[in-house]
Amino acid sequence: MSKRQKKVVITCAVTGSAHTPTMSDALPVTPEEIADQSIEAVKAGAAIVHLHARDPETGAPTGDPDIYARFLQRIRGETDSVINITTGGSAQMTVKERLEAAAKFQPEMCSLNMGSINFAFFGAARRIDTWKHSWEEAYVKNSDDYIFRNTFRDIAYILETMSDHGTKFEHECYDVGHLYNLAHFVDRGLVKPPFFIQHIFGILGGIGADLENLMVMKQTADRLFGADTYQWSVLAAGRHQMPFITEAALLGGNVRVGLEDSLFIEHGKLAVSNAQQVAKAVRILAEMGLEPATPDEARAMLGLKGGDKVVI
Repeated sequence: MSKRQKKVVITCAVTGSAHTPTMSDALPVTPEEIADQSIEAVKAGAAIVHLHARDPETGAPTGDPDIYARFLQRIRGETDSVINITTGGSAQMTVKERLEAAAKFQPEMCSLNMGSINFAFFGAARRIDTWKHSWEEAYVKNSDDYIFRNTFRDIAYILETMSDHGTKFEHECYDVGHLYNLAHFVDRGLVKPPFFIQHIFGILGGIGADLENLMVMKQTADRLFGADTYQWSVLAAGRHQMPFITEAALLGGNVRVGLEDSLFIEHGKLAVSNAQQVAKAVRILAEMGLEPATPDEARAMLGLKGGDKVVI
C-alpha cells in the first residue's frame, strides 16, 4: 500500500470524444467553451486539465492543431495549470492524427492508452430520440465496431516522439494487461520514474467498475513497479465516477473527474460544468482531511518539465 499523501492531484478531463453534444448541453464544444470550462475547473481546484478538441460547428472530435491553439493559448495565459493533451483523440483517428497537436505544442503531459481495446459506448443511443447533429447517431451506434488501436509499435512511437520534447505521460490503463504493457516499456527504458498511472474503470471493453478491481489494479501495479516509483490516479465512467475517486483518495491516490468521464453530478442529475465536478471532488477530499495539489505541487510530484517549456 502506498503512503497516504495529504495533497491530491485532481485532473479534469474537460470534453473527451465519446460523449456527443446531444447528450448534455454542458459539454464544451467550441474553443471558447473548452477554454472557459478549463479555466473555471482550475479555479475550482484542478491541477491538470486533460484536453481534446472538437469541431466548433458540429462538436465532432478533431485533432486539428489550429483548433487546439485557440483554447490552449487562453488556458496557458489565464492559469498556471498543467496542460495535458490527449494522444487518444478518438477511435476513428490514425496515430498520426492523434499525435499531431501534442507534437506541435510539446505539453508537460500527454495521455497515452497502454494498449489496444474495444472502445464502445453504443448503449447511450438507446436514451436518445433526436440528435443535434447528423454525425452523432452513426458515431455512437457504430461504436460496437470500434477498436482503439495502440500496438506496441504505436506506443513506442508516441513515447519516443514526445519524450524527445520532455513530455511525460498519463499512462491510461483500462485493464490489468495494460499494466504489464507499461512494465514492458519500463524494462525497455522508454518510461522512467516517477511515472503517472491512470487506472480506468467502467468503459465497455475495459475492466469493470467493481471496487474490488481497483485493489487488483493497484496491487498489480505495486508488484510490477514498487509503490514508491510512481504516482497513481483513478477515473471511472458515468455513475461510478464519485465512488471510485473517493476510494482512490482513501487509498492514497489521486483523482480524475470531468465531463469526458461522466456527464452527471449525482444520480439522474446532469452536471452543469466541469468545475461543478471538480468542486465536488474537493469537498470529498476535504471530508478526509485532504487538499487538492496546486499545479506546481503536481509538477513536483510527477517530475514535470514546467510550464515555461511548453510551446504554446
